[in-house]
Amino acid sequence: MPTQEPPDPDPTNTPDLEPGGGVAPGSTPPDSAQTSGLSASEPRTSWSFPPTGVGTIIAVSVICLVFLAVAVLLILDLTGVLD
Repeated sequence: MPTQEPPDPDPTNTPDLEPGGGVAPGSTPPDSAQTSGLSASEPRTSWSFPPTGVGTIIAVSVICLVFLAVAVLLILDLTGVLD
């Protein structure tokens, strides 16, 4: 199984590299892997809650309240309080 070559070039095989790792004036340093930074700016996100989210919360709240009311009425009916 061959070993994968590192992303940065070997300094001993890099042309125009001065002792100590510097690059001679007028020379372009070799390309190396870079993973920092974004290529484009991210759009600013909105901090407002969407109308569909508000509608969903209201619908779920109404369903929960109806379920709770029916549960209370059934318990009261079973215990004989509503007779």
